[in-house]
Amino acid sequence: MGVSRCTVERYRSGKLTTPQKRLQAALVEETESEWQPQVRAQAREQAATSSGMMVEVTAYLGFACRGSSDDGRERSTTTAISPTYAKQILELQEAGATEEDLHPIVVEAITESYFTEWGTRAAGLRADFTYVSKIEFRF
Repeated sequence: MGVSRCTVERYRSGKLTTPQKRLQAALVEETESEWQPQVRAQAREQAATSSGMMVEVTAYLGFACRGSSDDGRERSTTTAISPTYAKQILELQEAGATEEDLHPIVVEAITESYFTEWGTRAAGLRADFTYVSKIEFRF
């Protein structure tokens, strides 16, 4: 970090309270490099097992339902998806899947959670992505 061990110990004990800018930046960087991966791993585990996650999609979506169809159009949708779908998406990402590889699962998850409201309406609805401009996942 560019300082002696004694200097670090002085900060830890409270003898020194305001680190120099260079040291403060090094401390923040070191803390984030250790802390962030752990936090992300915990969030991913929780999303895959209990809470699910939010997915935001801007895509050209077309629909079909029991013989009728709705012409496709660009839609921006943000919805919560179930832990089941979250787990599948996270596993594919860990395996190196591209965003395009995720499209079938994402569209299925959005159809279930947003368009059919977990099976309470629009039975048999099928949605398809034809052009995706953005997919973003949040825990």
